[in-house]
Amino acid sequence: MSTAQGARARARIEITAAIKDEARRQLAAEGAAKLSLRAVARELGMASSAIYRYFPSRDDLLTALIIDAYDSLGAAAEAAHDAVADAGPVRRWTAVCEAVRAWALAHPHEYALIYGSPVPGYAAPQATVQPASRVGLLLIAIVRDAHHGLGVARPKLPAELRAEADRMAADLAPDLPAEVVATLVAAWAQLYGLVGFELFGQFNRIVEDREPFFRHAVTQLAHSVGLVYPQEGRSKGAVSPRP
Repeated sequence: MSTAQGARARARIEITAAIKDEARRQLAAEGAAKLSLRAVARELGMASSAIYRYFPSRDDLLTALIIDAYDSLGAAAEAAHDAVADAGPVRRWTAVCEAVRAWALAHPHEYALIYGSPVPGYAAPQATVQPASRVGLLLIAIVRDAHHGLGVARPKLPAELRAEADRMAADLAPDLPAEVVATLVAAWAQLYGLVGFELFGQFNRIVEDREPFFRHAVTQLAHSVGLVYPQEGRSKGAVSPRP
């Protein structure tokens, strides 16, 4: 790459970052529904036509912000997990959940972008799926390690849910019992419900000491997916997974 090409590439990276930073500021001030490329360009002193060379539409800019948010959240969860990778499955699970909460409290407007109300007229493209999956896949990996190690307790599954549980297991984790996968999906949703209730004010005047409450709740979620006792059918001499 020539010196001129390198300078242009660096300039594009810097301008793209500036556009996204200003867009995040507007998200915080106005909300995602009011995000405007023209407004971003105006605040940056750019011609309206120039910003379209970086983001052809508002939806392209939203997609970039959404991917960045999911990747930032995923990286925070993965870093927290790596710090306790040698611990038992319950500790690994709670570390990931606590990292999700901490990231959300530090980035409330970005959390609202990815887990708040849908943006009218916007449909997330396929490119958002992999970044959005990072936390979920990490939780699945923790349960998978437990299942293939000392085992997990299998939750009870209503007969009416069996076909759907089998489908979810085939799609998400075919090496895990279907009843565990169904409960994992429920626990994943409840994790974000806990975070959202705290972030968006539903816990006001109800839960005051929120950190220990959250830790207790996500520990119960760990128990619900079977991170307590060896899977039924394993040898009776096996010990329970370390918390």
